Amino acid sequence: MSGSDAVPGPDGLPRCPWAVSGDPLYLGYHDDEWGRAVHGDAALYERVCLEAFQSGLAWITILRKRPAFRAAFAGFDPELVARFGDDDVARLLADAGIVRNRAKVEAAISNARAVLDLQEQGTSLDALVWSYAPPPAARPATTAEVPAVTPASTALAKDLRRRGFRFVGPTTAYALMQACGLVDDHLARCTVTIRR
Repeated sequence: MSGSDAVPGPDGLPRCPWAVSGDPLYLGYHDDEWGRAVHGDAALYERVCLEAFQSGLAWITILRKRPAFRAAFAGFDPELVARFGDDDVARLLADAGIVRNRAKVEAAISNARAVLDLQEQGTSLDALVWSYAPPPAARPATTAEVPAVTPASTALAKDLRRRGFRFVGPTTAYALMQACGLVDDHLARCTVTIRR
């Protein structure tokens, strides 16, 4: 079977290979955040935005810029970001601390409005996203077993887009599912334990 198995981290304990690629931000993110359950509209809105900004870039770029993203996007408070206008778009496009991509910036603002629309309809981003959590499954043995897209991520992306969200294709939706604990794609021999 091709693909990488878990590899020793700096403490000698096995981790997913991407986590021990040399940048301590990756290791901390892997050990303390990735795959752990994320709930709440603001927290999930932040993850949707960051996954969209990551599209086409290395995740480490987003991790390094995350404090600047949080400052630029009002702590990812959907109520505040939903009120952003043209001046805010111009401010964000001039902010070297974040990824300055007009389509992604405008999607983040549009997605905040979509979060509020869900709330006005009597539901939440939290309820919507978590309704697509598949039953718990065995962890993959190697990276070759980790999918980029699943039927659940395809359905989630379609539902989000139908509700006005942008920059949420099936691959981005699956990355969101991994990051927020809907699925546990830590490798079988990875030392990190996740409970959903």
